[in-house]
Amino acid sequence: MFRIIGGLLAALLIVVVPGCTAIRLGYNNAPEWSYWWLDGYFDFNDAQSLQVRGDLAALQAWHRSDELPAYIRVLGQLQRMAPANVSAAQVCDVYAGFKPHTQALMDQAEPIIATVTPTLSPEQLDHLARQLDKRRTKWRGEWLDGSPSERRERRVKQLKERAEMFYRHLEQPQLDLLRASVATSAFDAAVNYRESLRRHQDILQTLRQIQSGPPHSQSERAAVHSLLARTLDSPNAAYRSYRDQVTQEDCQVFASLHNSTTPAQRLKLLETLKNYEADARALMNPTR
Repeated sequence: MFRIIGGLLAALLIVVVPGCTAIRLGYNNAPEWSYWWLDGYFDFNDAQSLQVRGDLAALQAWHRSDELPAYIRVLGQLQRMAPANVSAAQVCDVYAGFKPHTQALMDQAEPIIATVTPTLSPEQLDHLARQLDKRRTKWRGEWLDGSPSERRERRVKQLKERAEMFYRHLEQPQLDLLRASVATSAFDAAVNYRESLRRHQDILQTLRQIQSGPPHSQSERAAVHSLLARTLDSPNAAYRSYRDQVTQEDCQVFASLHNSTTPAQRLKLLETLKNYEADARALMNPTR
Protein backbone atom coordinates (compact mmCIF):
# COMPACT_ATOMS: atom_id res chain seq x y z
CA MET A 1 0.00 0.00 0.00
CA PHE A 2 2.94 2.34 0.63
CA ARG A 3 3.89 1.79 -3.00
CA ILE A 4 0.31 2.32 -4.18
CA ILE A 5 -0.14 5.59 -2.33
CA GLY A 6 3.37 6.67 -3.16
CA GLY A 7 2.66 5.96 -6.80
CA LEU A 8 -0.46 8.04 -6.69
CA LEU A 9 1.39 10.97 -5.24
CA ALA A 10 4.37 10.60 -7.54
CA ALA A 11 2.01 10.60 -10.50
CA LEU A 12 0.59 13.83 -9.18
CA LEU A 13 4.14 15.20 -9.58
CA ILE A 14 4.31 16.40 -6.00
CA VAL A 15 6.58 16.02 -3.02
CA VAL A 16 4.62 14.81 0.00
CA VAL A 17 5.02 17.24 2.86
CA PRO A 18 2.67 18.08 5.71
CA GLY A 19 -0.07 20.51 4.78
CA CYS A 20 -2.55 20.71 1.94
CA THR A 21 -1.20 24.06 0.79
CA ALA A 22 2.24 22.57 0.11
CA ILE A 23 0.81 19.66 -1.89
CA ARG A 24 -1.32 21.93 -4.04
CA LEU A 25 1.56 24.35 -4.51
CA GLY A 26 3.78 21.44 -5.56
CA TYR A 27 1.34 20.20 -8.18
CA ASN A 28 0.56 23.63 -9.59
CA ASN A 29 4.28 24.35 -9.96
CA ALA A 30 5.15 20.87 -11.21
CA PRO A 31 5.95 21.93 -14.81
CA GLU A 32 8.49 24.49 -13.62
CA TRP A 33 10.05 22.19 -11.02
CA SER A 34 10.11 19.31 -13.50
CA TYR A 35 11.81 21.54 -16.03
CA TRP A 36 14.62 22.42 -13.63
CA TRP A 37 15.02 18.77 -12.66
CA LEU A 38 15.36 17.76 -16.32
CA ASP A 39 17.63 20.68 -17.07
CA GLY A 40 20.00 19.39 -14.40
CA TYR A 41 20.39 16.22 -16.46
CA PHE A 42 20.43 17.71 -19.98
CA ASP A 43 21.54 21.36 -19.67
CA PHE A 44 19.01 22.56 -22.27
CA ASN A 45 19.78 25.36 -24.72
CA ASP A 46 17.36 28.24 -25.22
CA ALA A 47 15.32 26.61 -27.99
CA GLN A 48 15.06 23.33 -26.10
CA SER A 49 14.05 25.16 -22.92
CA LEU A 50 11.18 26.87 -24.69
CA GLN A 51 10.00 23.58 -26.20
CA VAL A 52 10.28 21.56 -22.98
CA ARG A 53 8.55 24.18 -20.83
CA GLY A 54 5.59 24.30 -23.21
CA ASP A 55 5.39 20.51 -23.46
CA LEU A 56 5.45 20.08 -19.68
CA ALA A 57 2.66 22.62 -19.27
CA ALA A 58 0.58 20.71 -21.82
CA LEU A 59 1.34 17.41 -20.09
CA GLN A 60 0.13 18.80 -16.78
CA ALA A 61 -3.07 20.14 -18.38
CA TRP A 62 -3.80 16.63 -19.72
CA HIS A 63 -2.97 15.08 -16.37
CA ARG A 64 -5.19 17.52 -14.50
CA SER A 65 -8.24 16.86 -16.68
CA ASP A 66 -7.82 13.17 -17.51
CA GLU A 67 -5.95 11.56 -14.63
CA LEU A 68 -6.88 13.37 -11.42
CA PRO A 69 -10.44 11.97 -11.53
CA ALA A 70 -8.97 8.45 -11.61
CA TYR A 71 -6.79 9.19 -8.57
CA ILE A 72 -9.85 10.48 -6.74
CA ARG A 73 -11.60 7.19 -7.43
CA VAL A 74 -8.63 5.17 -6.14
CA LEU A 75 -8.35 7.32 -3.03
CA GLY A 76 -12.05 6.72 -2.41
CA GLN A 77 -11.48 2.98 -2.76
CA LEU A 78 -8.61 3.14 -0.25
CA GLN A 79 -10.82 5.04 2.18
CA ARG A 80 -13.42 2.31 2.01
CA MET A 81 -10.72 -0.27 2.70
CA ALA A 82 -9.06 1.66 5.54
CA PRO A 83 -11.38 0.81 8.50
CA ALA A 84 -11.29 -2.98 7.96
CA ASN A 85 -8.66 -5.66 7.73
CA VAL A 86 -7.31 -6.28 4.24
CA SER A 87 -5.70 -9.18 2.42
CA ALA A 88 -2.49 -9.13 0.40
CA ALA A 89 -4.59 -9.92 -2.69
CA GLN A 90 -6.74 -6.83 -2.14
CA VAL A 91 -3.66 -4.63 -1.82
CA CYS A 92 -2.10 -6.08 -4.97
CA ASP A 93 -5.38 -5.63 -6.87
CA VAL A 94 -5.37 -1.91 -6.11
CA TYR A 95 -1.72 -1.67 -7.15
CA ALA A 96 -2.37 -3.53 -10.41
CA GLY A 97 -5.32 -1.24 -11.15
CA PHE A 98 -3.02 1.76 -11.10
CA LYS A 99 -0.63 0.43 -13.77
CA PRO A 100 -2.75 1.58 -16.75
CA HIS A 101 -2.44 5.15 -15.49
CA THR A 102 1.33 4.88 -15.42
CA GLN A 103 1.17 3.65 -19.02
CA ALA A 104 -1.12 6.53 -19.97
CA LEU A 105 1.37 9.02 -18.54
CA MET A 106 4.18 7.41 -20.53
CA ASP A 107 2.06 7.49 -23.70
CA GLN A 108 1.51 11.22 -23.25
CA ALA A 109 5.19 11.83 -22.55
CA GLU A 110 6.38 9.82 -25.56
CA PRO A 111 5.92 12.50 -28.26
CA ILE A 112 7.51 15.09 -25.98
CA ILE A 113 10.62 12.96 -25.58
CA ALA A 114 10.66 12.08 -29.28
CA THR A 115 10.59 15.78 -30.18
CA VAL A 116 13.46 16.96 -27.99
CA THR A 117 15.74 13.90 -28.30
CA PRO A 118 17.01 14.55 -31.87
CA THR A 119 18.03 18.08 -30.87
CA LEU A 120 20.36 16.93 -28.09
CA SER A 121 24.06 17.51 -28.75
CA PRO A 122 26.89 15.04 -27.99
CA GLU A 123 27.95 17.36 -25.17
CA GLN A 124 24.48 17.20 -23.65
CA LEU A 125 24.48 13.41 -23.76
CA ASP A 126 27.91 13.38 -22.11
CA HIS A 127 26.46 15.67 -19.43
CA LEU A 128 23.55 13.24 -18.99
CA ALA A 129 25.98 10.33 -18.63
CA ARG A 130 27.85 12.14 -15.86
CA GLN A 131 24.64 12.99 -14.02
CA LEU A 132 23.38 9.40 -14.22
CA ASP A 133 26.74 8.21 -12.89
CA LYS A 134 26.45 10.61 -9.94
CA ARG A 135 22.95 9.31 -9.26
CA ARG A 136 24.15 5.70 -9.25
CA THR A 137 27.05 6.56 -6.96
CA LYS A 138 24.72 8.25 -4.50
CA TRP A 139 22.32 5.30 -4.59
CA ARG A 140 25.13 2.83 -3.99
CA GLY A 141 26.22 4.82 -0.95
CA GLU A 142 22.71 4.73 0.48
CA TRP A 143 21.82 1.10 -0.24
CA LEU A 144 24.93 -0.99 -0.93
CA ASP A 145 27.51 0.42 1.50
CA GLY A 146 27.80 -0.89 5.03
CA SER A 147 27.21 -4.30 6.57
CA PRO A 148 24.11 -6.41 5.77
CA SER A 149 22.61 -5.49 9.14
CA GLU A 150 23.16 -1.79 8.49
CA ARG A 151 21.50 -2.09 5.08
CA ARG A 152 18.54 -3.92 6.62
CA GLU A 153 18.14 -1.17 9.23
CA ARG A 154 18.11 1.46 6.48
CA ARG A 155 15.34 -0.50 4.77
CA VAL A 156 13.37 -0.73 8.03
CA LYS A 157 13.80 3.01 8.56
CA GLN A 158 12.50 3.71 5.05
CA LEU A 159 9.43 1.54 5.57
CA LYS A 160 8.80 3.05 9.01
CA GLU A 161 8.94 6.60 7.67
CA ARG A 162 6.56 5.79 4.82
CA ALA A 163 4.11 4.07 7.15
CA GLU A 164 4.16 6.90 9.67
CA MET A 165 3.20 9.35 6.94
CA PHE A 166 -0.19 7.64 7.02
CA TYR A 167 -0.53 6.04 10.46
CA ARG A 168 1.52 8.48 12.53
CA HIS A 169 3.54 6.71 15.25
CA LEU A 170 4.14 2.96 14.91
CA GLU A 171 4.16 0.85 18.03
CA GLN A 172 6.98 -1.54 18.91
CA PRO A 173 5.19 -4.73 17.74
CA GLN A 174 4.60 -3.05 14.39
CA LEU A 175 8.26 -2.09 14.11
CA ASP A 176 9.15 -5.68 14.96
CA LEU A 177 6.83 -6.80 12.14
CA LEU A 178 8.65 -4.55 9.66
CA ARG A 179 12.04 -5.72 10.89
CA ALA A 180 11.04 -9.38 10.53
CA SER A 181 9.69 -8.80 7.03
CA VAL A 182 12.91 -7.10 5.94
CA ALA A 183 15.00 -9.94 7.38
CA THR A 184 13.23 -12.51 5.19
CA SER A 185 12.50 -10.34 2.15
CA ALA A 186 13.73 -11.14 -1.35
CA PHE A 187 14.61 -7.45 -1.74
CA ASP A 188 18.20 -7.18 -2.97
CA ALA A 189 19.71 -3.76 -3.48
CA ALA A 190 22.37 -5.25 -5.76
CA VAL A 191 19.68 -6.58 -8.12
CA ASN A 192 18.01 -3.17 -8.18
CA TYR A 193 21.36 -1.53 -8.85
CA ARG A 194 22.08 -3.80 -11.82
CA GLU A 195 18.66 -3.03 -13.30
CA SER A 196 19.27 0.69 -12.78
CA LEU A 197 22.60 0.35 -14.59
CA ARG A 198 20.87 -1.48 -17.47
CA ARG A 199 18.28 1.28 -17.77
CA HIS A 200 20.88 4.04 -17.74
CA GLN A 201 22.96 2.30 -20.41
CA ASP A 202 19.80 1.70 -22.46
CA ILE A 203 18.85 5.37 -22.23
CA LEU A 204 22.26 6.59 -23.34
CA GLN A 205 22.58 4.06 -26.14
CA THR A 206 19.10 4.83 -27.48
CA LEU A 207 19.56 8.60 -27.35
CA ARG A 208 22.93 8.37 -29.10
CA GLN A 209 21.45 6.18 -31.83
CA ILE A 210 18.67 8.69 -32.40
CA GLN A 211 21.15 11.55 -32.42
CA SER A 212 23.34 9.89 -35.05
CA GLY A 213 20.43 8.99 -37.33
CA PRO A 214 18.54 11.10 -39.88
CA PRO A 215 16.46 13.91 -38.32
CA HIS A 216 12.68 13.83 -38.14
CA SER A 217 12.40 10.16 -39.04
CA GLN A 218 9.70 7.73 -37.96
CA SER A 219 12.39 5.63 -36.32
CA GLU A 220 12.87 8.30 -33.65
CA ARG A 221 9.35 7.83 -32.29
CA ALA A 222 9.66 4.05 -32.53
CA ALA A 223 12.96 4.09 -30.64
CA VAL A 224 11.51 6.25 -27.86
CA HIS A 225 8.44 4.02 -27.66
CA SER A 226 10.59 0.92 -27.28
CA LEU A 227 12.82 2.61 -24.70
CA LEU A 228 9.85 3.57 -22.52
CA ALA A 229 8.44 0.05 -22.82
CA ARG A 230 11.76 -1.41 -21.65
CA THR A 231 11.87 1.09 -18.80
CA LEU A 232 8.41 0.13 -17.54
CA ASP A 233 8.86 -3.59 -18.12
CA SER A 234 12.45 -4.83 -18.06
CA PRO A 235 13.52 -7.20 -20.85
CA ASN A 236 15.38 -9.15 -18.16
CA ALA A 237 13.08 -12.07 -17.26
CA ALA A 238 14.96 -12.80 -14.03
CA TYR A 239 14.50 -9.20 -12.90
CA ARG A 240 10.78 -9.27 -13.76
CA SER A 241 10.38 -12.41 -11.66
CA TYR A 242 12.29 -10.77 -8.79
CA ARG A 243 10.20 -7.60 -9.05
CA ASP A 244 6.96 -9.55 -8.95
CA GLN A 245 8.13 -11.49 -5.90
CA VAL A 246 9.07 -8.30 -4.04
CA THR A 247 5.72 -6.74 -5.00
CA GLN A 248 3.85 -9.71 -3.58
CA GLU A 249 5.90 -9.45 -0.39
CA ASP A 250 5.16 -5.73 -0.15
CA CYS A 251 1.44 -6.42 -0.45
CA GLN A 252 1.64 -9.02 2.31
CA VAL A 253 3.71 -6.75 4.58
CA PHE A 254 1.25 -3.89 4.21
CA ALA A 255 -1.74 -6.14 4.81
CA SER A 256 -0.11 -7.53 7.96
CA LEU A 257 0.88 -4.08 9.19
CA HIS A 258 -2.51 -2.56 8.46
CA ASN A 259 -4.29 -5.44 10.17
CA SER A 260 -2.16 -4.81 13.28
CA THR A 261 -3.08 -1.13 13.53
CA THR A 262 -5.17 0.39 16.29
CA PRO A 263 -8.49 2.19 15.71
CA ALA A 264 -6.65 5.48 16.20
CA GLN A 265 -4.08 4.59 13.56
CA ARG A 266 -6.78 3.60 11.07
CA LEU A 267 -8.59 6.84 11.76
CA LYS A 268 -5.35 8.70 11.01
CA LEU A 269 -4.98 6.78 7.72
CA LEU A 270 -8.56 7.61 6.77
CA GLU A 271 -8.01 11.27 7.60
CA THR A 272 -4.84 11.37 5.50
CA LEU A 273 -6.55 9.76 2.52
CA LYS A 274 -9.46 12.20 2.78
CA ASN A 275 -7.01 15.09 2.80
CA TYR A 276 -5.31 13.76 -0.34
CA GLU A 277 -8.69 13.40 -2.02
CA ALA A 278 -9.56 16.99 -1.10
CA ASP A 279 -6.23 18.09 -2.57
CA ALA A 280 -6.88 16.19 -5.81
CA ARG A 281 -10.37 17.66 -6.12
CA ALA A 282 -9.03 21.15 -5.56
CA LEU A 283 -6.24 20.60 -8.09
CA MET A 284 -8.76 19.72 -10.80
CA ASN A 285 -9.54 23.45 -10.80
CA PRO A 286 -6.38 25.20 -12.08
CA THR A 287 -7.41 28.50 -10.50
CA ARG A 288 -7.10 27.04 -6.98
